[in-house]
Amino acid sequence: MVVAIISVLFGVAAPILNQANKHFILSRAKVELQQEARSLMYVFTRNLRQARSDSILINRANSNQPFYSKITFTKEQGDTLVFQQEGQSLYQVINGVKRVLSKNLCYLAFTFPRSDDMGIISVSMTLRKNIYEGRTKALHVASEKVRVMN
Repeated sequence: MVVAIISVLFGVAAPILNQANKHFILSRAKVELQQEARSLMYVFTRNLRQARSDSILINRANSNQPFYSKITFTKEQGDTLVFQQEGQSLYQVINGVKRVLSKNLCYLAFTFPRSDDMGIISVSMTLRKNIYEGRTKALHVASEKVRVMN
């Protein structure tokens, strides 16, 4: 009788624990993507505000990358910065030194939202992370407009 009761409890508890684990993984991935998106937007905003507006160039790293997925500019201090998407990675290049900012990048776009004002840059990105059983969690950060101060 005890064995039957324990087997029924395990039969009921296993799917509940599995669902709880999936929910925990999904919630953790969501929080990690939100934190990563916030920190990337902070880096973009902080650096773009210091850019010289006459030095901004928006294009793409190569023909395999999406349009508008690379921005190059020179800061007032003279440093040349590049932010670019290569596959699923986001790279920052400062004066020729390249480093990875994210390996969860799905989409990145830098655009000028107004054709009459090249001092405003719109930044959009989508981050994606694998969670379980081949599923992914994606987070799209809506366009943030950054005013170039110089």
